[in-house]
Amino acid sequence: MRLLWVKAGKLLPVDTGGKIRSYNLLCHLAQHHEVKLLTYYGGRRDSEYETQIQQKLPGAETIHTSAPEASDRAQVLEYAKSLFHRAPFSVSKFTDKQVSRAVNRFLRSGQVDVAVCDFLSASLNFPSQRPALPCVLFQHNVESSLWHRMAQTESNWLRKPVYQVEARKMMRYESAAIGRFHHVVAVSESDRQRMLAMHRYCQVSVVPTGVDTERYKPAPPSSAKPPVIVFTGSMDWEPNIDAMEYFCRDIWPRVMAGLPQARFQIVGRNPHRRVRKLTSASIEVTGTVPAVDEYLRQATVVVVPLRIGGGTRLKIPEAMAMGKAIVSTTIGAEGLDVHSGSDILIADDAARFAQSILHLIREDSLRHQLERAAAVQAHQYDWSHIARQFAELLASVIGSSTTAVSA
Repeated sequence: MRLLWVKAGKLLPVDTGGKIRSYNLLCHLAQHHEVKLLTYYGGRRDSEYETQIQQKLPGAETIHTSAPEASDRAQVLEYAKSLFHRAPFSVSKFTDKQVSRAVNRFLRSGQVDVAVCDFLSASLNFPSQRPALPCVLFQHNVESSLWHRMAQTESNWLRKPVYQVEARKMMRYESAAIGRFHHVVAVSESDRQRMLAMHRYCQVSVVPTGVDTERYKPAPPSSAKPPVIVFTGSMDWEPNIDAMEYFCRDIWPRVMAGLPQARFQIVGRNPHRRVRKLTSASIEVTGTVPAVDEYLRQATVVVVPLRIGGGTRLKIPEAMAMGKAIVSTTIGAEGLDVHSGSDILIADDAARFAQSILHLIREDSLRHQLERAAAVQAHQYDWSHIARQFAELLASVIGSSTTAVSA
């Protein structure tokens, strides 16, 4: 199978959930298929990235666009320019004429059998009408649900109206965009149902999230004294920022009241100033770290207190693969094959969430039971198995398209 994969933004370093998912799928697919990655990015020219991506995925084509650096000031200016654009800003800012021409060149060249649009962000670079070559949209999230939840939970009077406008734009755009592709890949059944409700005639299949079981191996039960609670994630992403503000404000004081010696670590890249402000005697904000798994290894309990989200969170499969006891909100664990009380604990209010953490720390037998069950569950989802499912789906899309043309 000859595959074109179109990715907005740099794929390296592999330091976000979306990059982890895309990178692992691409590497495994490239072992058995001819994969052509088209990756494009703005800001300053990065020759090192272009060299590295060629080494990791030989034949990758990079395009350096004229998009400005992603600084706060540049983003504000670009957003102001996009106010009257029908597409949401998170899509229009990743649209570029050079990229559109390159995509169309590949679609007409006869060099590929199927094209994958990785995330909705790259979708405006694809033709407005379905081309003859089968094109698949890989939806890591239902973007309109994500923006709607952000608009609902945001309290800042400046950000809230922006999120509300973007949520409305995204709903209109996403509903139309998914119908332009021959097939859509969702990462969970709940996401699939949301997309089917948006566009009754689209074809949507589920390929679940995987985990690197070679890297994330079961760790011995943590003996950390005092106990350490850990959250991992990209700390410049709004859902994670909101989760940490909520946890530190409403949940952590309850944990400290029961276990004053406990410590909380917020582990992840590029912590926003709102996250850095959370640092205290009992809360550490690590910033970018060489290896997240080392922090997971020492964790007594892993928490995922997300109130905003979509798709599936890789932080949970990774922690489960390492045999960690996890407390999550329903949204945090949404779309994952997990079962509260068996391989995870689910808590949706602050008091219950804090009590669940305390219970796991105090009850070694319960914590160890969850740790063992989590490791067994996660190891069913090694990336090699997930990539095989993805390839089988793409092959079926190619077959369906060929049959339709022949008919």
